[in-house]
Amino acid sequence: MSAELLAAARARGWRIATAESCTGGMVAAALTDIPGSSDVFERGFVTYSNLAKQQMIGVRAETLAAHGAVSEQVAHEMAEGALAHSDTHLAVSITGIAGPGGSEFKPEGRVCFGLAVKGAQTVTETVEFGALGRANVRAASRDHALALLARALQP
Repeated sequence: MSAELLAAARARGWRIATAESCTGGMVAAALTDIPGSSDVFERGFVTYSNLAKQQMIGVRAETLAAHGAVSEQVAHEMAEGALAHSDTHLAVSITGIAGPGGSEFKPEGRVCFGLAVKGAQTVTETVEFGALGRANVRAASRDHALALLARALQP
């Protein structure tokens, strides 16, 4: 999927950025595993802590306090922040609870995504992957983010 995604971005002349929390750079790694990705993949932000989200991509402390790191509001600001802090046309963000654990209000496997496209409205969504185990939630999150990027690149 990553090679096709990069080819689609290349065809449009678009560059990509990522802002990742629970995946710790797995989306960036999947994209950069492909030889020649440097003409499309511009940068990745691994913003695992709330402070990193604020300092690196401008997530507001007020948003974190009001909604928590695992929220569509934070995913929205992460995606827009990645777009604003890079020379790209497209950015995806991921923030979630890979596990183990979670809470009654934010269970293991809940992951929020943001997709920002230059000149378009940023969209967000939450996926409940369930308690699949940490590695499986992270892998599913990576794959979902790649699918979001691929859909954004469709003509």
